Amino acid sequence: MQYRRDCLTSEQIEKLLRNAGINPTAQRLAICRHVLCEADHPTAEDIKHWADQNFPKLSLATVYNTLRILVEAGLLKELKLPHSESLHYDPNVGDHFHFLDVASGEIVDLPIERVRIDADLGPDYQVQGMEVLIRGRRQPS
Repeated sequence: MQYRRDCLTSEQIEKLLRNAGINPTAQRLAICRHVLCEADHPTAEDIKHWADQNFPKLSLATVYNTLRILVEAGLLKELKLPHSESLHYDPNVGDHFHFLDVASGEIVDLPIERVRIDADLGPDYQVQGMEVLIRGRRQPS
């Protein structure tokens, strides 16, 4: 697993949800904790698999609804990646790019400073954002 920001406490996650106008139900808190602290660019199916081990009564519909709410609140970003039919969810909502290890399927966040791209398209275009996916193989360290 790649570097994860310091994990939030349950109280911090609850406050984060409340500040976003989200009712912090037990299911939402559990999903949020998993996505923010434990998972690495998971799909809804990945989260459901985790939930089956920890919260067997949590439905796939609850997972999808919670993810939709978190995306709408700006707490997660949806990623549609060419190697997967499923959406992936990213708790890093700041500007960054992604590296896809084609051998392992691992998705790694890359700071934008590590990738140079000249997006000067001339006066006819106003760039509002950029999504970059770099594919390759990670070398063993």
